[in-house]
Amino acid sequence: MRPLVVMGVSGSGKSTVGAALAQRLRVPFEDADDLHPSANIAKMSRGEPLDDHDRFPWLALVGEWLAVHEDGGVMSCSALKRKYRDQIRGVAPNVRFLLLHGTPEVIAARQAARPGHFMPASLLSSQFATLEPLEPDEDGVVLDVDQSVDAIVQGYVDLMSRNEDR
Repeated sequence: MRPLVVMGVSGSGKSTVGAALAQRLRVPFEDADDLHPSANIAKMSRGEPLDDHDRFPWLALVGEWLAVHEDGGVMSCSALKRKYRDQIRGVAPNVRFLLLHGTPEVIAARQAARPGHFMPASLLSSQFATLEPLEPDEDGVVLDVDQSVDAIVQGYVDLMSRNEDR
């Protein structure tokens, strides 16, 4: 198994799906939100989006964790831009990405259901504006979030087992 990044905008279910996938695959799980420096969390809590300068050291930590878990581990991380994914791949070249895709309406409803998160709903539109979908040369899959966590996990497992059969 290779390391996996479960990615998407805030409220897409990265942490929930990532933890469930790690449990299913019997590999370690880490939430990239837990790796943010306090300055990043304070900035987001004030409703200010992070810029690339803020994200660079955070993404370095994400890549380092994935490199340590090259035989299997799951990280939930927004990884919204191609250059962020490239930075992660620069440290952990065998990483695979799972993009959790959903409409702004579905994601907003999910986000509203999780009180107390440091990422305010007001930043959701900036997240969608920033999101660069996976490109054909990136190792990854896209699954719709408008289904149960179990269905998303099973969908990923099924896709990966089909890919291994080739």
